[in-house]
Amino acid sequence: MQNTIVVLGSSNTDMIVKTDRIPRPGETVIGGVFSRAPGGKGANQAVAAARAGGSVVFIGRVGADMLGEEALAGYICDGIDVSRVTRDPDAYSGVALIFVDAKGENSIAVASGANANVTPADVEAARDRIESAAVLLMQLEIPIEAVRAAADIAVARGVRVILNPAPARALDDALLRNISILTPNETEAELLTGISADTDRGVENATEALRARGIETVLLTLGTRGVYIASPEYRGIVPCYPVECVDSTAAGDVFNGVLAASLADGRILLDAVRFASAAAAISVTRMGAQPSAPYREEIEVLFRERG
Repeated sequence: MQNTIVVLGSSNTDMIVKTDRIPRPGETVIGGVFSRAPGGKGANQAVAAARAGGSVVFIGRVGADMLGEEALAGYICDGIDVSRVTRDPDAYSGVALIFVDAKGENSIAVASGANANVTPADVEAARDRIESAAVLLMQLEIPIEAVRAAADIAVARGVRVILNPAPARALDDALLRNISILTPNETEAELLTGISADTDRGVENATEALRARGIETVLLTLGTRGVYIASPEYRGIVPCYPVECVDSTAAGDVFNGVLAASLADGRILLDAVRFASAAAAISVTRMGAQPSAPYREEIEVLFRERG
């Protein structure tokens, strides 16, 4: 179990409409193409890690409904251990409604359902898996109390903790001090620091402000500008892989999942970031969240060609 990635987070079913443009408030846009795909930030990251070759345990909740059954079946097909996923009889499975425009940009609304019922007790039930993991990977689509509980267990056993602070929200220093690697985007970094990351100086100031709050390493994802690394060993940007974007819905989730798998596999941080960036680049050339997550062999091809 020493190379295992434990992912604590959300499971959703994505309902996707691809249109020329995202509707404005009060507007109806006709002509969209509908599709449905498994999603949820936690599940997306678990699938991305598993397809990148990681041994993954997923902790979360789904409803005792058809969508929950379909989600679990999909995770099992990807080789994910779902023995710590609870079937919640009192809630529906999570659903995300997603608009994707012609440029691949998206707008998302989420009905959390069973995800909102994840508790510290669920985390405690998976203590053995967390304590024996190489990496604990989390996001913020579940109650913060569960995130805190998992981080406490991991840190006490020296397990590396990666937090993708999305959706954006304020976080206190007690939690941040337990984070080994924080992976915000520009919006999330600004919410946490009050510093805009739209310039090079802003990127440096925002990441240093976060590290000053007790985080060892900050990976600030900057979209087409790449990923800025601020760690004890390295400062600098890893450029993105230029591709034609079709749907950016799960690019950040793919990055985080493959990052966790790469670190669990023993890659140094810089190589892990480059490998995860290659995976994210592949993902934006495809529609959907989990369907867009590439397999290890695909990532290795792009990584070798352009690494």
